[in-house]
Amino acid sequence: MGIELVEISQEQKGQIEEIIRDMDCPKDFECYKSEFAHVGKVKDAGIESFLECSEEKPEMCRFSLPFGYAYLCECPLRHYIAKNFGI
Repeated sequence: MGIELVEISQEQKGQIEEIIRDMDCPKDFECYKSEFAHVGKVKDAGIESFLECSEEKPEMCRFSLPFGYAYLCECPLRHYIAKNFGI
């Protein structure tokens, strides 16, 4: 089961490139380079600034933050993708 390709406007591309410029990604921005076919699993926590990490081993990600019995995703690029493309 594949993910539909996402249309990215020039403005969105510029915003993504700005986010990428300001961060260090241990996965070399695989989510963006794969045209969002390979993004970490998250759930919208229902609060503007928070995503819950749904990956199998969230503690292995440098962008995960333990919060009670869950992990929050602190990756700025993952946030942008979730909030702007619903992925």
